[in-house]
Amino acid sequence: MHEVAVVAMDSVVPFDFATPVDAFNWVGQYRVRVCGPKRMVDAGCFEIKVPHGLEILSEVDTIVLPGHDPDMAVPGPVVEALRKAAARGARIASICTGAFVFAETGLLDGLRVTTHWLGAEELAARYPALEVDPDVLYVDNGQFLTSAGAAAGLDLCLHMIRRDHGSAVAADAARFAVMPLEREGGQAQFIATPPVAPQGAELEPLLKWMEANAARELTLDELARQAGMSTRTLNRRFREQTGTTPLQWLHRARVRQAQHLLETTKESVELIASRVGFGSATAFRDRFKRIAGTSPQSYRSAFQGCRP
Repeated sequence: MHEVAVVAMDSVVPFDFATPVDAFNWVGQYRVRVCGPKRMVDAGCFEIKVPHGLEILSEVDTIVLPGHDPDMAVPGPVVEALRKAAARGARIASICTGAFVFAETGLLDGLRVTTHWLGAEELAARYPALEVDPDVLYVDNGQFLTSAGAAAGLDLCLHMIRRDHGSAVAADAARFAVMPLEREGGQAQFIATPPVAPQGAELEPLLKWMEANAARELTLDELARQAGMSTRTLNRRFREQTGTTPLQWLHRARVRQAQHLLETTKESVELIASRVGFGSATAFRDRFKRIAGTSPQSYRSAFQGCRP
């Protein structure tokens, strides 16, 4: 029997906590146990009784870290128990902001990871050794896996079930959850327009200016002049404060603006491509697909309820 432990700490996100408990329990080949550093944890609207201590992490096959308040300190015993479990080969997965707990162990250093898009910039800034990809539902690094928020946690659980027991078993679990085994649009998070930068960040004025001028053809030299620094310094500060490059950030800003237009207007894809700053509809479709994981027309269909 495959043993799964779900770790619960104060500020645990109830949805993220319940997802792996239910998903693995739907499949008869798993035994799911809940553990934590305390026997009663605060989940906001209610408390959760935790039947097991962290000692069970020394024996389970899979450990799931649900989302927690990323501003709360991770208890030292949790970090140590996760490191020991990883050293003996346990699979560890995080859901949503559980990536912050996971990152605190150092086990994700040098790896591509994801989290809820609202927390992606903070995760990249706090743990610069990570390659944070905010545009996917989950990332599978083999022993270590991370997922985006809410429903993406279920996608990740179904993916692990498929890895363990094949597509047929995973498909049964997906039917039980009344969701597709593979969501249309690949592994893209549908990202709403986020704040352009943490308030008070050094690059905040530049990012606001870039957002307002995204439709123009902007060069790195122009961005550096606008920021009052050299291109080399700008690249370094950009990576430190946003976790990406100026060009990548600009592409994402344009795609975010295109998403808004696709959701709220009937304008053609060609017109939207021009309005948000892409040189051609072909270039727009290619970039949109890479960032959003689906085509502009399919994205519009998902949000406006029309056929592609």
